[in-house]
Amino acid sequence: MKKLLAIDQIFDMEQWTNLQRSLAEVTNMAIITVDYKGIPVTEHSCCHEFCKKVRSDPTLGKFCQKCDSRGGLEAVRINEPYIYQCHFSIVDIAIPIIVNDKYLGAVMAGQVRLPVQKDDSFMEKIFTPDNPKVIQEAKQKLKDLYKEIPFLSYERMQMIAMMLYYLCNYMVKEAIHKEQIIEMYETVVNRHQEILEEPFSAQYTLESARKMKAAISNVILNSNIVNAGCDVPVSTNNIIIKAFDYIYHHKGESPSLKNMAEYCNVSSSYLSRLFTKEVGESYSSFTARLKIEWAKALLESSNAPISEISDELGYSEAGYFIKSFKKYVGVTPAVYRTYCKS
Repeated sequence: MKKLLAIDQIFDMEQWTNLQRSLAEVTNMAIITVDYKGIPVTEHSCCHEFCKKVRSDPTLGKFCQKCDSRGGLEAVRINEPYIYQCHFSIVDIAIPIIVNDKYLGAVMAGQVRLPVQKDDSFMEKIFTPDNPKVIQEAKQKLKDLYKEIPFLSYERMQMIAMMLYYLCNYMVKEAIHKEQIIEMYETVVNRHQEILEEPFSAQYTLESARKMKAAISNVILNSNIVNAGCDVPVSTNNIIIKAFDYIYHHKGESPSLKNMAEYCNVSSSYLSRLFTKEVGESYSSFTARLKIEWAKALLESSNAPISEISDELGYSEAGYFIKSFKKYVGVTPAVYRTYCKS
């Protein structure tokens, strides 16, 4: 499997940013995602005014980055969320993002204070500048904003830390599983490279064939993969490989679940369970969406009539094809083609 080297290859950054914002509002914690150097890869969600002022300062902002970097590295060392104090005695949490034993970055949550207690020595201060006077002066200057930083119990912080930790682990496993499925499909296609290099039909270009190859990967990426933690790599499942192989090389057919099960020499119920487990959605849902992706590719790269594309993709009649296309895409095939070529 190809190595994932950056956080944006693991998380859908637009969706993650929205989720990060919601988590910050619910937990009353500021949250930001950083790379392994401590450099932000998302904007700060619900960043408190005190920290905004500090992070915008050229000198103090570098201290914040050092805290983020060191907190993340410490979380990697212990392989679990790490709760610590920054140079302003504000409490933060680092949740490591690790893929294939490689540290990519961390989710940083916090900007809260502990309720007054006799002893907080159990919590490490991750960074202390050489000149502590700089910190005291800034704290005094921004004392009114500092007082607005909310209090949160240590027990509550531990609960939030573990929630974020489990969430990050789930998203990482899901991303890896999707990569495995895509690799599985690419392996199948590479077995028949000479077929792939031929146009889908005499009416269509090589570009059409290549776009249709890419379409199945797009469908897989948009699937709701539910078996992120499967023990057996999906690329070794010969039944699913065989099904994918047939689907790709018989685009003009619409084999039912029963017919595909017979082709794979298994029962319909077994194939149905296996397909949902490995791919993340039902056989019928997957094949229906894939047909639409192939139709989009042909509409974008050819001038073939709508009725001809419908026939090429195995639809019983053009009217049903148009209805199905509009259901998934939101517009008719004709409108989609006009939009793509305008």
